[in-house]
Formats: sequence, structure tokens, C-alpha cells
Amino acid sequence: MITVADSNNPFVSEAFSTLGEVRLFPCGEITREVLKDADILACRSTVKVNADLLDGTAVKYVATATIGTDHLDTAYLDARGIRHCNAPGCNADSVADYITAALLLAGQRLGIALEGKTLGVIGCGNVGSRVVKRAQALGMTVIENDPLLARKTSDPRYRPLSELMDADFITLHTPLTKEGEDKTFHLVNADFFAKLRPGAVFINAARGAVVDTAALMSALSGQRIAAALLDVWEGEPAPNPTLLAQALLGTPHIAGHSFDGKVNGTTGIYQQVCEWIGATPNFDPTPLLPPTEVAALTLDCANRSDEDVIRRAVFAVYPILEDDARYRESQKSTDPKIRATGFSALRKNYPGRREFRWTTLSLQNASPALIAKLRGLTFQIL
Repeated sequence: MITVADSNNPFVSEAFSTLGEVRLFPCGEITREVLKDADILACRSTVKVNADLLDGTAVKYVATATIGTDHLDTAYLDARGIRHCNAPGCNADSVADYITAALLLAGQRLGIALEGKTLGVIGCGNVGSRVVKRAQALGMTVIENDPLLARKTSDPRYRPLSELMDADFITLHTPLTKEGEDKTFHLVNADFFAKLRPGAVFINAARGAVVDTAALMSALSGQRIAAALLDVWEGEPAPNPTLLAQALLGTPHIAGHSFDGKVNGTTGIYQQVCEWIGATPNFDPTPLLPPTEVAALTLDCANRSDEDVIRRAVFAVYPILEDDARYRESQKSTDPKIRATGFSALRKNYPGRREFRWTTLSLQNASPALIAKLRGLTFQIL
């Protein structure tokens, strides 16, 4: 059994070597030629999997260590009888950490206390459901929208999109789909922004094309919305540089790029491939995990608001503005090819960010309510 794998998947060699030979390549070097005699392709979203890549190869299974699958031509794979899988929920906590940091940054920059404000969450699957819990831990009121889950569960907590239009903040967590009853391509368009509460804050860490870029830029330039915090962009890896200049926060599609999320992705696809071939999974990444950079943090909460303490904890573990600064620096060129190279390089070489759950807080003068909030954000408390 030969596996060709994207070298950006942590521990992919250690996992898949239990099944046979592993050949590692950077994503840009995964070609039809290197796949010629491969049985399995283990990739990420930077590899476009279609007939151009796979025709004439021996690939029987494509496993993407990501939540999204819009880089896979699933119709082609199904027609060829090539099995495929993804890793649902693998980086859900990573994205939830990112959204927590983004909300706190927006509150700080715009002078808005988050507690008591309303957050509209569009898409409440693995990621969105975690975002809901984090926002509630911050004291926000949450309105959830997910038409698929609404039909499936009949749960009244899933509200029509129209009921989110009065929210103070909107965050997107949908897949990108271009067909069907729940298609999301340009779900957020000029009509959406026209109906949205003036002065709302808009966050997108889903897929860039869920949003009509021209409509978003118009909403920002016309001050229809107060700010946009964006991790995903139409036209990646060379999105519109003007939109980046307008954004309060801009990052290069790394919300889900925590080290833990990537490890979860590798483990998730490995287990599914094992099931396919009838093998017992024989890989545990736990002993291989590196220590977290901020394993312990002491905070004195006296004479500080809960939100200030929370912001200090979150930014100590995940200084989100460093991602913003690196991205803006990479996009200074007027040459779109250079900007695209910079975008891709930041994703490929992203630092090993660890999730909040690996950090233990020692709190002085903290109220029970504050402790509960921090636990709700998945921090460990001494």
C-alpha cells in the first residue's frame, strides 16, 4: 500500500507508515506523475483533486485532512469509483479559538463591550456550534441559523436568516456550495448588507465565495457595517488587496490551522482509511505532541473587567494581530503572483499555534462568574 501525502499534514508519515510505504511531497509537487503508482492520496485543501491530477494513476482513495471538500471533484471521484473522505470537525476548536480572539479584538478596537451584545451565527455544524458556546461564555446572546439542521431536527433554536439581521455581530461557518436548496455561493450579497443592522460587525472564517466581495467592499466603504474581520477571501491565493486594506482584521485562511487541528485531521483520515482496508488503527499522536508555548499563565483579576481579563488570557495564547501583520506584509507587492506566493507561504509555514484547552490559568481575585467564562472558552483553571 503506497500513500502519497502532503508534507504539511503533521504525523502523516508516522500514521500511514503503519499501512505501508509513505511518500511525502509539498502540496505544489503533488502531480499526476508522483501519483502514478500510489494507492492513497492524503492531501489538504491546497491540492485540487480532479481528472487532471488523477487520470492514469492508480489512486483508489483520496483523503483530505480538512473540513472542507470544495477542492475535490467529487463527481469525478464517484464516477471513477475512487473512495474519498474528509475530516469533519478536525479544526473546529481551532476556528472557535480564532473567532473568540476576533470578537475580543473587534470589541477592543471599536470600544464595544461584548457582554449583552447579539451574535448571529450562520452555519451551526461542528464549527458553528462551538462558536455558539464560546460566544455564550463571553456573555453574548446568540441567534443560530442553519436551514439544514432546522429541517433535520425541527429544533426551534434554528432561526430564519431574516431574524439575524438585527444582530450586532455576524459570523459565517457554512461550507461553500453552488447548487441545491441550501447553496451558499454569494449567500452574503448586497441585499444581505442592505437588510443588516447598520453598524454591525461582520466576520467570515468559512469560505471566501460565500460572500460577494464587491458587496462587502461597498458595505464597508459606505459605512453600512462598522468593520469586517476576514480569514477567507474570494480569489485565494490572490484576493482583492483593497478589501484587505478595508478589513479591521485580515488573515490568510488560517483560522483552522492550529497544530492540534491539523493533527486531528491526520488522525481522522487515517482512521477512515483503516476502516476502508479493514485494518485496526495503530497510531496515537499523543506521545508525539510538542509542549504548548503558553502552558501556564497567572493573571491578577483585581480591578479589571471580566472582558479585559479574558482578552489578556486569549491574546497571550493566541496573539491574533501577529497573523494580521504577517499577512499584510506579504501583500505589499503590486504583482498578484507575488501576493499569491506570500499567501500560500504563510499557510504552508504557519506557526504551531496550540488551542486554548492546553493552557492552565492561575487566577487571583477572580469571581466565580469569570472562572465559569474562562472554562467556557476551554481554558483549564487551577
